[in-house]
Amino acid sequence: MERMPEIGGCTERLRFSIVVPFYNEDSNAAPLIREIRAVTATWSDPYEAILIDDGSTDYTAAAIRNELVRWSEARLLQLSENYGQAAALYLGMQAARGDYVILLDGDGQNDPHDIPHLLKALDEADLVVGVRSDRQDSPPRLIVSRIGNAVRSRLLGDGIKDSGCGLKAFRREVVNAFIPIRTLYSFMPALAISAGYKVTQLPVRHRPRKSGKSKYGIRVFAWRPIVDLLGVCWFCRRRSPNPLAKTAKMKGKMPKLPDA
Repeated sequence: MERMPEIGGCTERLRFSIVVPFYNEDSNAAPLIREIRAVTATWSDPYEAILIDDGSTDYTAAAIRNELVRWSEARLLQLSENYGQAAALYLGMQAARGDYVILLDGDGQNDPHDIPHLLKALDEADLVVGVRSDRQDSPPRLIVSRIGNAVRSRLLGDGIKDSGCGLKAFRREVVNAFIPIRTLYSFMPALAISAGYKVTQLPVRHRPRKSGKSKYGIRVFAWRPIVDLLGVCWFCRRRSPNPLAKTAKMKGKMPKLPDA
């Protein structure tokens, strides 16, 4: 039987969990990790970083381990094969121990310096979704994304402009709203809304990829969300009421964070 990473054990209560999936990003991993550390260096609350190597075939795991030597708050979950971005994210979110969870992609296109802005927005919401400003993607990818966002928003009624943005922040309770599907990253806002959580959007920066290439081709990027959209539509309409969404709103506001 295949051995999966252990996600239990330590029960220390933390304020924040940062979850980042990587797949064949050996040249991008270290620079991104250093940027995240620069942001968290201003925090006084305890936090953790969960870095998932999604079965990379290059030196991504080695690059991450090299950075972990100087970063005690971080840990590596290494998968034996490539399960996909959604599976890696779901594993990381289930392993998270923080009161608030932050997600961002491992390709370096999300800017970690936007994290404090998303956290502050959690004063008035349960989930904050980044909206990529001035997207640095190819024209075909932009067209497919815009069409997909329009169709998804119309059918699900979530009102989200850019559900595929990897930069998101939410209260730990919201993890219970998600289901393990292959295109989870596209439907997290809709699933949270259907579970009774409040979702808001915030413009964030989007940077050109410095090295490597996208792991998700246009054809996969186009048809997989369409297939899963039908199932998510049914699930959201049939979902039972969620008492946790009501109690989450009674837990107070975010602590004051240093300005970005």
